[in-house]
Amino acid sequence: MAGYAAKVRADIVRWRDAGLIDAPTAQALTRDVAANERASLSFGSILAMMAALLFGAAILIFVAANWEAIPRLARVAALFAVILGGYVGGAVLKARDHAAIGEALWIVAAASFGGSIALIGQMYHLSGDEASALVTWGAGTALAAVALRSSPLTVAAVGIADGWLFMKGFGYYWHAGFPHFFVAMAIVLFAISFWTRSRPARHFIILSLIFYLVLLALDHNTLRVAIPVVAGSAALFAASVFAAGPVDRVLQLGGRLPLHALLGFLTGLAIIQFELADQSIYNGGFAIASIVALAGIVAAIMLAGRESRGLRWLAYAGFAFELAIIYSVTLQSMLDTAGFFLAAAVLLGILALLIIHIEKRMRAATGGAAA
Repeated sequence: MAGYAAKVRADIVRWRDAGLIDAPTAQALTRDVAANERASLSFGSILAMMAALLFGAAILIFVAANWEAIPRLARVAALFAVILGGYVGGAVLKARDHAAIGEALWIVAAASFGGSIALIGQMYHLSGDEASALVTWGAGTALAAVALRSSPLTVAAVGIADGWLFMKGFGYYWHAGFPHFFVAMAIVLFAISFWTRSRPARHFIILSLIFYLVLLALDHNTLRVAIPVVAGSAALFAASVFAAGPVDRVLQLGGRLPLHALLGFLTGLAIIQFELADQSIYNGGFAIASIVALAGIVAAIMLAGRESRGLRWLAYAGFAFELAIIYSVTLQSMLDTAGFFLAAAVLLGILALLIIHIEKRMRAATGGAAA
């Protein structure tokens, strides 16, 4: 956000010097940028959050180390005092324009709540496992995020949900089925993120859903999951490019939905390629998937690369990955590898010439219209 604000300020100065806007308009625009610039994610805020987490961990470790020496009632009272003090103290500090410290205290309270679940469960021999404790911890953190309208707490709740997904998805519990419940958790947290104005949480949730789909593909029929992921990601990318305004007004991702869609597209194709790699000699499925991946990368750069540096870097990384996996799979036949690369080079070269020609015509038409 800071980089975006600096760019807009530089553009305002350039517009003013070029005579496109007058001085009062430039000042009004500069004030609006300053008013809407999010300053909470500063270096000081990050240090405050880290200090809060370390402080919360220190409290919990101290209590755990002296657990047997502390009377039972005092243990419970101390834990609830830390939680209440963190939430109330954070609210007071935030109301007094100390947002970073206030949010840090809320993180301390949320961390203390998670530790309290474990310590009280141990003390009273409550039944349950770590996964159930994580669900309770995440639900409590999400409720606190709603009550306090806190973006960091929303992100923390998403992180706890991801911890639950990781533990369940990798089979830490023999009696656990596949964690389909995560989809419901993601939907609820995504809705909460609008109330708490937490754009980072929404980005985090989308990345988490991609991870969920990877686990689903590994656990179930790979192609039956991966192919819809590729198709859905491509459709989402098209919607985010050709209907960018309406889609972003609904999802409020700051125009970064194409980046997530491209990541989902490449992830799905990578799963397909790994699945078909051993069969590359007997059928053309791997080659088709590779061609689709390369064509998708070129299309993504052409349609949205100019607007997003992150998308360009992801596309470049995807292209490098495709070259590596194609070479590794077709290593047994250098002629096949050379032939594939030659065909891909010719196709990409022709496509590049067409794009350059179209862009020149578009620039010429724009210049003529302006004249």
